Amino acid sequence: MSAHNVVFGFGAHSDIDDIPELLRMAQQADRDGLDIFTLSDHPYIGGRVDAYAALGFILGRTQHIAGFANVTNLPTRPAPMLARTVTSLSALSGGRIVLGMGAGGLWDRIADMGVPRLTAGDAVDAFEEAIVLVKKLSGGGPPVTYQGNHYQVNRIEPAPVAAPPVWTGSVGPKSLAATGRVADGWIPGHAADWLSERYRASRPIIDEAAASVGRDPSEIRTVFNFPGRITDRPLPATRDRDGRWLGGSVGQWVEELTGAVLEHGASGFTLFSADHGAPDLTVLARWAQEIVPSVREAIAK
Repeated sequence: MSAHNVVFGFGAHSDIDDIPELLRMAQQADRDGLDIFTLSDHPYIGGRVDAYAALGFILGRTQHIAGFANVTNLPTRPAPMLARTVTSLSALSGGRIVLGMGAGGLWDRIADMGVPRLTAGDAVDAFEEAIVLVKKLSGGGPPVTYQGNHYQVNRIEPAPVAAPPVWTGSVGPKSLAATGRVADGWIPGHAADWLSERYRASRPIIDEAAASVGRDPSEIRTVFNFPGRITDRPLPATRDRDGRWLGGSVGQWVEELTGAVLEHGASGFTLFSADHGAPDLTVLARWAQEIVPSVREAIAK
């Protein structure tokens, strides 16, 4: 995927009972030309498939679509091993992997897995170190020695595979600043979109942190988790009283997303259903076959 292309994807099921539907959806999205599918990563829930096992399985049964964990539960996946996992998936799939990164949110459940509990500040420090280390352990070159506060490796050979793009789910100011310094993309939390106060307050933190280390802020894409209904007829109002997107007809979706790209710099959209779950096959087909091609055409003019 080009860093400058707008990407379109969908959030997929991750329950063990949904594996057949998960594969059908991913294969349909692959045929319909979507760019990416996402899976959640909650290893403390027994009824969920392991995100990275599922990514490998689906990438092996598709040809073009990329996958990522939205977002990786970093505290349960040590960064050096995570680097090996994502570079291996990249090599096996022809580069069809994105590394979604989070500092860890549900610490009570994470600690139940036997993982030492970190303070919020330490968790963000570990998150930034992990992104740096994954990139160091990718792309070939001489052995890496890294001595961070949370991760240490001694003369470990990098994989001869480029690091995948790293997109974060940062929410707090410290985590947002880390995204600006070391990540490649940002997924606003709580399904915040380009008109939300959360986005307006958060994106400048990323941009300022990027500029402070000599990076071009425009290189850090914003990919929105975007829930909503696709209706047969236009809705009288596509947003609620709080300004949240409700959905609408195909034409209303196309107008909204085209404006998001051209006027607000959006660089990706991941479709979820109106209740923030995975869309069904019918909704996914309308998204991929009707809305996405029209938006691509409109932003290419």
